[in-house]
Amino acid sequence: MNKEAVYALLRAQGIPFEVTEHGAVYTMAELKDVPLPYPEADAKNIFVRDDKKRQYYLLTVQGDKRVDLKAFRRAHGTRPLTFASAEELLSHLGLTPGAVSPMGLLNDASGTVAWYVDEALLAGRRIGLHPNDNTATVWMPTQAMIDLARAHGNPVEVFSPEQ
Repeated sequence: MNKEAVYALLRAQGIPFEVTEHGAVYTMAELKDVPLPYPEADAKNIFVRDDKKRQYYLLTVQGDKRVDLKAFRRAHGTRPLTFASAEELLSHLGLTPGAVSPMGLLNDASGTVAWYVDEALLAGRRIGLHPNDNTATVWMPTQAMIDLARAHGNPVEVFSPEQ
């Protein structure tokens, strides 16, 4: 699902959204140079897998937060975690590094990638994410993205990255 397909899906679902077009950004550091209308809603996405390559997780947190993978493992009872490769990212979410986004869950044909979303993004009611392309940020209700992922069949859990 490319950027235009994401926009078409959001329109078809009646989900309100705004788009900020910008140059390609590959890191959160690069994004700091882009004027964003809702910086508090900007999301950082981390695609990880367990040590046996059996379970994949997309962790989404507010852009200024860090994720302690060892603490996440303890809190959620997972096997040891490591960053997934570019090949695994492409295979499971249809994405390339720098464009990681919860919208990639819609490319997960098996619906097995588990999405963990920062409770602060739900409390803020808005999330900023790439539309599977790192040249834009889509601003939409966080709950709407959660609902899309669940309807697609992906497990979703709201979590606190401070755990």
